[in-house]
Amino acid sequence: MPDLPWFVYAMLLAPLGLILVAAAYKTLQVRAAREWPSTPGRVVISNSEVRDVKVLDSEREGGRKLEQRNFANVVYEYAVAGKKLRNNRVSIGEDRGDFQVAETIAKYPAGAIVMVYYNPLHPNEAVLERDLPKGLWGCLGIGTAIAVAVVFGSVVGIKRISEFVGSRLTNPQMSVPVMALMGFGLVAALFALVLRRQSALAKTWPVVPGTIKLSGLDEYRAAPDKSGRRGQVMYERKVSYSYRFKDIAYTGVHASFSSNSKTTSPWVLRLWGMNFQDGASVKVWVNPVNPSEATLNPNVPFGWLLWLIALGLWTGACLIATAG
Repeated sequence: MPDLPWFVYAMLLAPLGLILVAAAYKTLQVRAAREWPSTPGRVVISNSEVRDVKVLDSEREGGRKLEQRNFANVVYEYAVAGKKLRNNRVSIGEDRGDFQVAETIAKYPAGAIVMVYYNPLHPNEAVLERDLPKGLWGCLGIGTAIAVAVVFGSVVGIKRISEFVGSRLTNPQMSVPVMALMGFGLVAALFALVLRRQSALAKTWPVVPGTIKLSGLDEYRAAPDKSGRRGQVMYERKVSYSYRFKDIAYTGVHASFSSNSKTTSPWVLRLWGMNFQDGASVKVWVNPVNPSEATLNPNVPFGWLLWLIALGLWTGACLIATAG
């Protein structure tokens, strides 16, 4: 086992730890909700709704950004101690949007009679479903085992690969930059393969008409550097469009599979095209499995650039290895 500081392993396993803590917290909430009394209620509104969701973004100043997502808006009425109340929370689980929107609307149509579980201490807190997904902890257990094996296996594997590569170089001390360039090249190539696969699959999705709601550039500050100095002004393509799939309205924000491209120069983004006029009619390719996922262009603009980057990195690694 490599002699690495404990905090290195802690940083590698930190995301997994946060997931496990969140799952444990939700489990405690579920156990508390099992003691909640129930009362009959009625669904009064059942449709789709777009909400702004705060998501983590370590590359931005402030570490967060707002993202539009589709939600199932199921509003139901119920009465506690003669007082009529309303709520729109369906499950005790966290709903982050863009997931099972159509399924939830179909399950709880307007006018349906439902059983409402409410907090006796705060009756305005209520849910229609108070169970976590079945097999959640089993999946987390398997995922934990795999994550731990991958982290420790990778650390050990990288050390041995470094020793193996170093033994075959003129200058063994150059094994680290050679491996780094090879690794980055592999990441670029894998990313190119994933985008190509996504593009091929998206071209088979059904096409529906849509309307551009907003098209422009999002300007923001990058996260401060290590010295605390403010980051550069960055630009990101921002396109919002509306469409309907199987009589349910959705809003999309990804014009293409390269929509999340960021740059310090707005003219660079214009080279990628995807310029629209507000209110323009467009074609929308919709994922039939999850209609919240859609795109205005199933192709991958400049996908060849990733292959060129990978080839350049691999070429650099070969030059360093042969030149010593």
